[in-house]
Amino acid sequence: MSPLNDRADRAGHAAIAGTDTGGAAEAVHDLDRLILLGIAADLHRRTRLRDGAAHEADAVADDLGSARRHRWIAGHWLAALCEAGLASRDAAGRFHSLHSPRRAELAAARTRMEAARLALGYPAELAELMLRSLRLLPALLRDEIGVQALLYPDGEPVTAEAVYRDNLISRYLNAAAAEALTDLAERATRPLRILELGAGIGATTADLLQVLAARPVEFYLFTDLSPFFLDTARRRFDAGFLRYALLDIARDLPRQPGELDLVVAATMAHNAPHVGRLLDQIAALLAPGGRVLLIETVREHPQSLTSMPFALSTEDGPPERHDGRAGSTRTYLRREEWLGALEGSGLRVEVDLPRPEDPLTALSQRLVVATR
Repeated sequence: MSPLNDRADRAGHAAIAGTDTGGAAEAVHDLDRLILLGIAADLHRRTRLRDGAAHEADAVADDLGSARRHRWIAGHWLAALCEAGLASRDAAGRFHSLHSPRRAELAAARTRMEAARLALGYPAELAELMLRSLRLLPALLRDEIGVQALLYPDGEPVTAEAVYRDNLISRYLNAAAAEALTDLAERATRPLRILELGAGIGATTADLLQVLAARPVEFYLFTDLSPFFLDTARRRFDAGFLRYALLDIARDLPRQPGELDLVVAATMAHNAPHVGRLLDQIAALLAPGGRVLLIETVREHPQSLTSMPFALSTEDGPPERHDGRAGSTRTYLRREEWLGALEGSGLRVEVDLPRPEDPLTALSQRLVVATR
């Protein structure tokens, strides 16, 4: 890997200096287990699976009163429960033998959650998000409440900041991303032209703008699908080179080939129906030597099962996928799939972090920077 990989890794670890990451894998397991047990308890209480017989996922969705667009989530949950050994599936694809957590088991998992969130540097708001999502499962499934209400209780961004910025892995990745941008800026021969896709609350943007504060920038185009995030960013950031635009990555990206020095996609590129096509479009937008900066989850952890699937549902059900995830309910690509897709788009990977031996890999979030 390139010298930039080493620089970015050092910068990331400097941002979390003094934190013991050795227990990350156990902490992630404990948070995942809490959510799985909570889902199992809810399904046992509210569906026919408590009778011990084998049932189709659709029948379980009926019992849950799931809204049409969320009906697929019951099967997604049951598959995760089977993978964790908390349910079984027969040869016909029907589910049975659902584990029924006892009160003491749930209480113990709740106790371990507090130690786990401290070990991972998660603020209290993140733990509260998980517990609140479990309490609200019936309303979420019936589409009576949306994920945005979970992430922005009372309209405040504190919980969303906890998810996307104020935690151990986000601090590491954002600092490493900022170092990659520093390197690009040091090499630049003209003012930088930057596009950020699906910028959301600007969790990564904030770190990148600190790098750019004293450097020549022609424009930084901050885009998102939602006007809410654009309005929030306008109030939060005041850099004169910032521009804002609505953009849906499922449709064509801006057509200005060979113009951009950097395209940023932090925790959002997996939303593309076909990741390879998205990367082809990004590569075409980059000037020679331009880079794409991705922050991506490479494995769906159960701790996100009570929030992320609801955000992904379309009017017709599960999100549309035409790449290697087609025919499944997979949300994320694996690390190897991202690396292969980047190479297939003619992009050379220079940063791939955390390193394989780093305990932070247990959180399954990565920074990948590739150059045209």
